[in-house]
Order: sequence, then structure tokens, then C-alpha cells
Amino acid sequence: MNNHTTYALLAESQEKGRSIMETAVYIMCILSVAVAIFQFILQPTPDPFAGFDPKAQPTPVVSHHAAEALLDTKS
Repeated sequence: MNNHTTYALLAESQEKGRSIMETAVYIMCILSVAVAIFQFILQPTPDPFAGFDPKAQPTPVVSHHAAEALLDTKS
């Protein structure tokens, strides 16, 4: 009785150059991912505030005398 599973047949039937080719493919995949990550990291990001020059906003001047006059009213 032949007791070989499909996985056992595949594992035993490795071709000579297959492991070298698989290693080369895995290395190329890992390198391509690393290159893509480094391209993303090294890409310059635009400054969101570049060219944004807010005009000077005048500060409202509140007279303390006017505030005291409102607080000192007797009702």
C-alpha cells in the first residue's frame, strides 16, 4: 500500500534549482518592499504653513474706565 500524501510527494520532489530560485524571488520581494518604504520615508513633505502669512490682527483695546463704569452702577 502506497502511503504518500500529496505534501510528502511535493516535499520529496524538489528540483535542483528551485530552492535557489525561490530564495532569489523572496530576496527580490523583500528588497522591493524595503525600497518602497525608503522612497516613502525620503519623500519631502510639503509644509502646510508655507506661504501662509497671516496679516497682523489688531488687538482690541478695552478701556478699563468703561468696564469700571459698568461695574460701579448701583441699581
